Amino acid sequence: MISDVHGNAFALEAVLREVRRHSPDLIVNLGDQVEGSADPARALMLQAELAAAGTLEVRGNNEEKLWPGGRRSPLSMSYGAWLAANTDPALLARVAALPLTARSGDLLAFHGTPQSAWDSLLWEWDAGGYYRARDPRSLRAQVEPLNAAVVVCGHTHRPGVTRVGDTLVVNAGAVSDQVDGDPRARWTQLDRVNGHWAVTFHAVPYDIDAAVTWAATHTPFGDGEASILRTGTMDARGDGVWEGPPS
Repeated sequence: MISDVHGNAFALEAVLREVRRHSPDLIVNLGDQVEGSADPARALMLQAELAAAGTLEVRGNNEEKLWPGGRRSPLSMSYGAWLAANTDPALLARVAALPLTARSGDLLAFHGTPQSAWDSLLWEWDAGGYYRARDPRSLRAQVEPLNAAVVVCGHTHRPGVTRVGDTLVVNAGAVSDQVDGDPRARWTQLDRVNGHWAVTFHAVPYDIDAAVTWAATHTPFGDGEASILRTGTMDARGDGVWEGPPS
């Protein structure tokens, strides 16, 4: 599983090299494919190629920013104008039209929650400016009606796993824009062994300097990109392009 590529082609390429070495039966892309500035057009093309090969995809909250009226702040609108001018409009339209949820067998995928790409399942955004664990009763109320053996999500940029009754709940973490101080790219592996699911979280080094240089050379958003990619701490971004809680 991959999630939250955020337009970082350099991190995505490193992740995909490792994913392909494992020869998965299915790749799941949990959204937020393009909103970023480390060669987002190439990142979007790579993900379109994955989709053509059968990847299961859902939209993230940042795909909804591609909808008419989906941007709020002046800086976000400035980024949207730059993205539209430098990216194949057909590829942007493709991800804007992705479904909120998708199923493959007994696996259910979505970006945030089944009801909203902007909300989060395992954690809740606190008014103080950080995520806290969702109350177990609230999590059970969300998960039990889903009728899935495995539920996978993204959005919070925090990998994690728990079990709710008979359902395994997995947050895949983020390919780009980390929040824990470790700037490596993340992906998550699901294996079914003797009828039981096993989860492995992977952290992959990639050429951060190349990603930062590309953003600084080709976009007006290089300073913000450098802060988040070098520190592995989303709070360092401070550029307003990604609105609201970490996404």
